[in-house]
Amino acid sequence: MDAQDKKIFIVEDERDILELIRMQLNSAGFTAKGFETALPMLNLLKIEHPDLLILDLMLPDIDGMEVCRQLKNDKATQKIPILMLTARTDLEDKIKGLEYGADDYITKPFDSDVLLHKIKAILKRNEEIHKEEANAEFDLGNYHFNPRLRELSVNGKTQTLSPKENELLKMLSEYKNDLLSREIALKKIWGSDTYFNGRSMDVYIAKLRKYLKEDPALEIVNIHGLSLIHI
Repeated sequence: MDAQDKKIFIVEDERDILELIRMQLNSAGFTAKGFETALPMLNLLKIEHPDLLILDLMLPDIDGMEVCRQLKNDKATQKIPILMLTARTDLEDKIKGLEYGADDYITKPFDSDVLLHKIKAILKRNEEIHKEEANAEFDLGNYHFNPRLRELSVNGKTQTLSPKENELLKMLSEYKNDLLSREIALKKIWGSDTYFNGRSMDVYIAKLRKYLKEDPALEIVNIHGLSLIHI
């Protein structure tokens, strides 16, 4: 695991603790962003996803348990690993946090080396999960989609997709029967959600619709008012 390409968000309302963690992570090679309340972090998550979230449970604006629940119930953010940071010693609170989807917890006051160890362990587990997901294949109606080979097959015929077609169809497949924000797709695949990138995405969606036309029950639907895509 290379810390230099890992981004970590920290939500902690005690400024001294927040700065201590942020400086420690930056010194260890991570890119760390700090927030004293949950709402600014949640707003940033609409366009930017970290590799790990360190989340204090006792926050002044939104309870950390509720933040955890929201993130794990949202397909766009549910894969972000969460390390709970808490002053609570009650075992039931820790169990509740883990049940809400947190990956691990650490109790304040904490040892800096222990914190780093937990972060690295979570990131390593997450990398292994992503490797498994990278090899995943999808059945879309009558079609079979292999993202690793960039192949879309139906009725004995195989279409080789371009890299961007492949990335977009893979993301849509992961959100099958759910709603995918155009903003998130543009940020992940094109790097930004500018007008021109949005027009480019529309061209690629039109291409994918053409490739998928042999199954009338399968369609990519644009919900314009909400800037969402549905397959």
